[in-house]
Amino acid sequence: MTAAPPRPSTAAAEHADLGAELSRALDGEVAFDDYTRHLFSQDASMYAMTPAGVVYPRHADDVVATVRLAGQAGLPVLARGAGTSLVGQTVSPGIVMDLSRHMYAITDLDPDARTARVQPGVVQDELNRAAGEHGLMFGPDTSTSNRATIGGMIGNNSAGSGSLRFGMTIDHVLEMDLVLADASTTRWGALDEAERARRAEGDSLEARILRGLPGIVSAHADAIGTGFPAYWRRAGGYRLDRLATAPPYDLAKFLVGSEGTLAVTTSALVALVPKPSRQVFAVGHFRSVLEATAATGDALSLDPAGVEMIDKTILDLSRRKIEYAGLGRILEGDPEALVFVSFTGDDEAELVASLDRLTELWRRNGHGYATLRAVTPTQQSDLLKVRKSALGLLMAASEGARRPLAFVEDTAVPPEHLAEYTARFRDVLDRHGLEAGFYGHCSVGCLHIRPFVDLTEPGQVETMRSVAEEVKDLVREYGGANSSEHGDGLARSEFNRELFGEELYQAMREVKALFDPAGVMNPGKIVDAPAMTEHLRDADPPQPGPLRTRLTFDVVGGMFGAADRCMNIGLCRKSTTGTMCPSYIATRMEEHSTRGRAGALVKALSEGDPHTALSDERLHEALDLCLSCKACKSECPLGVDMASLKAEALAHKYDVQGVPLRARVFGAIRTLNRLGSATAPLSNVPGRIRPLRVLLDRRLGIARQRPLPRFQRDNLPRWFKRHRPAGTPTQGRVTMLADSFTSYSEPGVGRAVVELLEHAGYDVRLESRGCCGRPSISKGLLDDAREKARGLAASLCAGGAADGPIVGCEPSCILTLRAEHVSLLPDDPNVRAVADRVRLPEELLVEAIDAGRLRLREDSRLAGRTIVFHGHCHQKAEAGTAATVALLKRIPGATVQELDAGCCGMAGSFGYETEHYDISLRVGEDRLFPAVRAAAPDAVIAATGTSCREQIHHGTQRTARHPVELVLEALDR
Repeated sequence: MTAAPPRPSTAAAEHADLGAELSRALDGEVAFDDYTRHLFSQDASMYAMTPAGVVYPRHADDVVATVRLAGQAGLPVLARGAGTSLVGQTVSPGIVMDLSRHMYAITDLDPDARTARVQPGVVQDELNRAAGEHGLMFGPDTSTSNRATIGGMIGNNSAGSGSLRFGMTIDHVLEMDLVLADASTTRWGALDEAERARRAEGDSLEARILRGLPGIVSAHADAIGTGFPAYWRRAGGYRLDRLATAPPYDLAKFLVGSEGTLAVTTSALVALVPKPSRQVFAVGHFRSVLEATAATGDALSLDPAGVEMIDKTILDLSRRKIEYAGLGRILEGDPEALVFVSFTGDDEAELVASLDRLTELWRRNGHGYATLRAVTPTQQSDLLKVRKSALGLLMAASEGARRPLAFVEDTAVPPEHLAEYTARFRDVLDRHGLEAGFYGHCSVGCLHIRPFVDLTEPGQVETMRSVAEEVKDLVREYGGANSSEHGDGLARSEFNRELFGEELYQAMREVKALFDPAGVMNPGKIVDAPAMTEHLRDADPPQPGPLRTRLTFDVVGGMFGAADRCMNIGLCRKSTTGTMCPSYIATRMEEHSTRGRAGALVKALSEGDPHTALSDERLHEALDLCLSCKACKSECPLGVDMASLKAEALAHKYDVQGVPLRARVFGAIRTLNRLGSATAPLSNVPGRIRPLRVLLDRRLGIARQRPLPRFQRDNLPRWFKRHRPAGTPTQGRVTMLADSFTSYSEPGVGRAVVELLEHAGYDVRLESRGCCGRPSISKGLLDDAREKARGLAASLCAGGAADGPIVGCEPSCILTLRAEHVSLLPDDPNVRAVADRVRLPEELLVEAIDAGRLRLREDSRLAGRTIVFHGHCHQKAEAGTAATVALLKRIPGATVQELDAGCCGMAGSFGYETEHYDISLRVGEDRLFPAVRAAAPDAVIAATGTSCREQIHHGTQRTARHPVELVLEALDR
């Protein structure tokens, strides 16, 4: 049975001519299909608008062509970066321009002038990495710095934890290259009166703007002087106050925070600031949020760089995730709130003295019950990771449609009023029966408070609006800002008339009309906006059809709920740290991020027949480049497990279309490897014969460039049969899983585990009768994987084997017993019993070394050398790498360097597949290959995954070894 091709939607058909015209005019890509339009209908806010189409401009000329053609078609345009807007700036019914895919170059960096010229898609951390080589940085420090684009920060007037010292984005923008509403271009910065007058001559749109702005400023001078909130930490409305003292007219700063409603930025000259060489933290422990905010004044009296707070809601959520659990382990007691106070500078002794002064001041004034110091980068890493992920962790508390929503999310008041304001804010929430997580920038009085609301429940939309109105009035009472860093968007623009006053609001409307007379530029934001309760994404959510799944998805709504957990915060778009998401890093395509794939699955599962919709080819284009690395399971704060979702979607596709031959081949890899080992060395010959490799490429899609594993005749099961243990067991039984890969291609790794465990006193049993089903799972062959899981679990529990740990040297295999087997067979008692016994061999070996049962030589060849370690993605996601690093550090005299190098790109069969070969190498080249090449010639490269070791050798020509092999080499026998 073949699925019918999807029918184009009415909207897509209506704009087909425009799509074709854009395709001819642009060098970048154009996408008007329903899936792409769905992905760009949402940002990180509670709003949704389906655009007419999406374009990916390659350069400024593409932006010009898009604005021109969209304007001629009567459609608005929206420039979008990472799509992490929290209040709905980056959703639009018009043409969305994704400026993050291609326009991300740092075109100039001048250390002497302390400036950088950047395209709008440059990510903040990428700019900071380049500037950091010269001791500089971009001042505004957002918590989303690993994916927030400079263009988006300009659009929102973003700020962050460093704003106390470095201000907001508006304070660092010097010049902008712009596309105006009529598709003309210009460069604006600070203009003296003579230059403004010269450029105001003629009838161009730029000339009309430069003639009209002074008149608007003059006519409304009194309202401009009195209508803006007095507090400086604000991001709403058009910044006419920045023109009130003109000349010179600083038009670049005036445009900051205009949310793409006046012009599109194609390049910007931004100022850089000196980067402090040292940073230290005091982490105060408090028994309540109110007590924490009350301690802010003492911290501010010592001139800190920042004062941040998170509450227990976020802290408890961080403890549940491997990626973020480190902070919870170093705290004292169970605090209701933490306050992070940072001091920066170049003199570490003076910074530590500041920590002493703060600790004493808090103690003397009775603030908090403990203060933790974090002086070194290692001590700081866990707390910074949680602080920057507070939003995502809070979102992880969502249950079905009950989500923490951003509609009163970044109000700010002068810090001296913060404690009282927070107490009254909590009263508002209590009165309406709402819970919320509290975190934010106490140093500038900015709180991020997101009440949990279920918009599908009767009356909840009205409750949300009532809270928004009460908080708005509360902010005004304290002289604060209704938006202090996230802008107006759809959530707050409606209230601007009241907040700014009638005359100032009318002046802003005149600005919009002057810049954008035809309403082309992202209309409906800042002025003339719809009600905040329109375009709500969850007020009338899609209803998924019935679907039976092979895997168990333990969330409300099953598979649909597992995909719909994604709240679009975009952490999967990060590119400088961690692993998620490898293919997005390589392609910078939204649909290749975890967020994009989750959105595509939500669309498919919302169809009337989700089983058939899951076979849609366009859906699988989005899923295809998922490497099933599982990084999203741990690094995504909401735990969106795309590897499992992809496997389930493939299973449904095969139900409709049949199973491809290549999937069957890779699913049967244990049988093939066993046969290859039995016939070695002859079985290794075909892999070196070019015509046969070409045939494999053409018939099976196995890349001819990729070296095939070499089979070993003396495989692990054969060796174990004749093996005689050394010594008498004293520690009980351990079962060693003989995986399908190292057993037949790298048996030395398995032998090393067996020998080390035996030297540690264990009685080792080898389980080699079945496959864990990992290859079948990755190819979507879930029925086959279930049977393999059932058989392996039964074997592991048979006879007297139902006790003791189960270990394996291939992380993707052994950890499948703990994760996917339980999902495939949740009610099988054998599977549950096996999952509880799974350990990494490194865990047992560290215990044995520390207990003195396993001794390592001081004079091994590893003494004095650096071991560069790359962790397997599945290990990072399911168990973490701490045990492996700890084991390597037990080798006397060795120095261990763990790489933060992302995914290797091999990902089991992915890197062998012809169509994925290039992407596989691009993923490796992102961070892993350069790091391995940069390692000293005598450094030892270590990696736990067989795929990782193959990829490292193929990409760098350096040999990587399993950590247990190195420990065996250092063993004192």
